[in-house]
Amino acid sequence: MNGRRTFNITAGKLARFADGAATVSMGDTAVLVTAVSKQQSNSSFMPLTVDYRQKSAAAGRIPTNFLRRELGPSEKEILTARLVDRSLRPLFPNEFKCDTHIVCNMLAVDAVHLPDVLAINAASAALSLSDIPWNGPVAAVRLLRSFAYSVGLAGDEILINPTRRELQFSDLDLVVSATKSNLVVMLEGKGNGVLLPKLQRAIKQGAKEAQTIISAIEKLQKLKGKTKRSIEPEKTVPEEVANAIKAMSEMRLREVFRNGQHDKLSRDNAVNEIRTNVVDKVWSSYPETLPGLITDYFNKCCKTVFRDLIFEDDLRCDGRTLDELRKITCEVNLHKPLHGSALFQRGQTQVFCTVSLDSVESALKLDHLSAIEAGVKAKNFFLHYEFPSYATGEIGRVGPIGRREIGHGALAEKGLLATIPNDFPFTIRLTSEVLESNGSSSMASVCAGSLALMDAGVPTSSAAAGVAIGLMTRYEDENPKNLQDYRILTDILGIEDYMGDMDMKVAGTDKGFSAIQADIKVPGIPLRVVMEALQKASDAKHKIMVIMNTCIASPRKIRKESWPVTESFTIEPYQRAKVIGPGGTNIKKIYLQTGAQLTQNSENEFTIFAPSETAMGEVKEIIEELLKQDKVPDLEFGGIYTAKIVEIKDTGVMLTLYPSMPPTLLHNSQLDQRKIAHPSALGLNVNDEIQVKYFGRDPVSGYMRLSRKVLQGAALYFSSKKAT
Repeated sequence: MNGRRTFNITAGKLARFADGAATVSMGDTAVLVTAVSKQQSNSSFMPLTVDYRQKSAAAGRIPTNFLRRELGPSEKEILTARLVDRSLRPLFPNEFKCDTHIVCNMLAVDAVHLPDVLAINAASAALSLSDIPWNGPVAAVRLLRSFAYSVGLAGDEILINPTRRELQFSDLDLVVSATKSNLVVMLEGKGNGVLLPKLQRAIKQGAKEAQTIISAIEKLQKLKGKTKRSIEPEKTVPEEVANAIKAMSEMRLREVFRNGQHDKLSRDNAVNEIRTNVVDKVWSSYPETLPGLITDYFNKCCKTVFRDLIFEDDLRCDGRTLDELRKITCEVNLHKPLHGSALFQRGQTQVFCTVSLDSVESALKLDHLSAIEAGVKAKNFFLHYEFPSYATGEIGRVGPIGRREIGHGALAEKGLLATIPNDFPFTIRLTSEVLESNGSSSMASVCAGSLALMDAGVPTSSAAAGVAIGLMTRYEDENPKNLQDYRILTDILGIEDYMGDMDMKVAGTDKGFSAIQADIKVPGIPLRVVMEALQKASDAKHKIMVIMNTCIASPRKIRKESWPVTESFTIEPYQRAKVIGPGGTNIKKIYLQTGAQLTQNSENEFTIFAPSETAMGEVKEIIEELLKQDKVPDLEFGGIYTAKIVEIKDTGVMLTLYPSMPPTLLHNSQLDQRKIAHPSALGLNVNDEIQVKYFGRDPVSGYMRLSRKVLQGAALYFSSKKAT
């Protein structure tokens, strides 16, 4: 593909018990994907599960954990599984409710070609070859926009499916999943202030390039594909029951959805009250109809009414126009001990962000497979996203974060990463806690995170903001290729996400886009709709940043008392042992007493990270005390001195030239002109005094260079002196 890189798709050799299996390789990277689905289902929804597993063996490595085997899924595995899921899910028929499991198994990785896009295409091929009902195929490509000439690319060139090294010289990393007729199914990407026209151009090119892969999968499907299994018609209520449900609910639902005074809770309560009333009355009139079927049909009616009102009035359920933002309020510097904090409120979505600055030693270490893909071993900026159950007024258990939280946190992190300076001397941990949620909490995390970073004095290149764009569509004969009408919604509510056809999250700075993620719930949307949605997002982003700038417009310059400090100092090489201490005891003692961390950068340079100015002063006092010693005499290069033996070793004797001097070793090779195996051969004992010649200090180790044998000789006369 693209004249340089080729996908190889194979099937029929591996995992033949699966309903469908395919292997996709590029270079020496290969991914096997299997698809298995139950024949029957009792579910009322589509239970699709996607698992993506990185295998250390695929890279010729052994896991570094205690058991030396793969354990639970890593963050990278979860994010890739979500990427595959969002590319496949929209193309399953609405009537298909069988439990389906997609397993992506990494067979080999060459550290050049990334396996995540290969997994999407392999999953598409596996489903196409299987008997599982699916309206594919879909294809995915990764696009890079080059800004460097050092990798042999022309500036501003868009490259398809780049290598890992080429991605390091890019300001756009975008994955586009599309189906036939250039219909976009999924978008996922990050950038460094990519301008709107360049992003739009990349999406168009990605959809176009995907058609080549789709054609290849279709050819393979004709050769080896199975006949799709039949789908049982979805159970529904009789026509007279359907008419009764419509008659009893439609007007009441219209009244609720046209009442802009409702908030999330009151609207949900009103709809639930209507649902309970309608189900009870219809069931009492038609007792032979199952209550579950009545509820399902009521929900369909509710969705239809909600969407119809938007097309009829060009107004939304909270009274806003299609392009109108919810009310936004911002606040920073909420608590004194925090390095940086911000509270961002957009409608009924409320996010509280905090910034913690720590030493470079606190950087997030990546596992070796994730490091191979990312090209870095550690991250000095990372965002942790929390979504507690009380944010939606529900009861839940507090525990390990789920896949959704990891995905939302990674997206918000991408949105802010482009603003973080590369040479910042601290590790930054940004926490985002959703206190209230009514849609677009991940984009609110971008806004609150940007404010908190500036409050913490992080010299960000620009503020960043995020917004979610929704979509309502109407199709002719329910054909995804025949789009009849649509409405694009700016800054969507939770109910608009649930009832709508798209949730496109877009983040960026004044320069351009920094992150994009599009969850599309229909079997693809035309490129012109995607382009218009991006324009709406760009307009909304600028409006949000104007509001944010009224709160804090640039990084804080006046220091807070809680801010940490860092400072470097140099010492003589021979003083390292005094600073570090035996086994690092002095460094540990400094940390326990002051909370400061001491890091050795080079032979004679150290960096101090202290949690405050006060702690920095304490550390300096401790180091000054450690280095404090009696006056060191000025030793003359080539001078001859009387030294005292303080210890006998197998390799030589330990000497001191003056009382406060740390003992230094005089090796056996420098004790005598004759070759000796042990100092006892010369009759030397502890407390004996011998004459040695001083040749300065070793420039690397800082140890004294002494010799006794150069003073020996039949005709050698010398006068010795003590170092005082």
